[in-house]
Amino acid sequence: MNSSEPLSVLVADIAHRRPDRLTMYGAQWCRDCRRSKAVLDIRRVDFDYVDLECEPGRACEAEDISGRKSIPVIVFPDGSHLVEPTNAELAAHLDHRGL
Repeated sequence: MNSSEPLSVLVADIAHRRPDRLTMYGAQWCRDCRRSKAVLDIRRVDFDYVDLECEPGRACEAEDISGRKSIPVIVFPDGSHLVEPTNAELAAHLDHRGL
């Protein structure tokens, strides 16, 4: 990818990217992010955390994936994602994927 590519190509690349690991986009000030992160930690899920306070330039990735400006955005290795999930929704998604 480079900056001369059309935005649609860049968005499609991010949207179709399938991480090897679960990735969570969040921020410390976000209560839902802290709650979802706690669920992942309690379940000992190995995941990458993108702190949008420390890396604000990556917020566009989360928005491109989810189509929303809301966080947390949790991206699973199979390419699926959740936005602002409840604990029950997150647990069900993890269970279904054997995580």
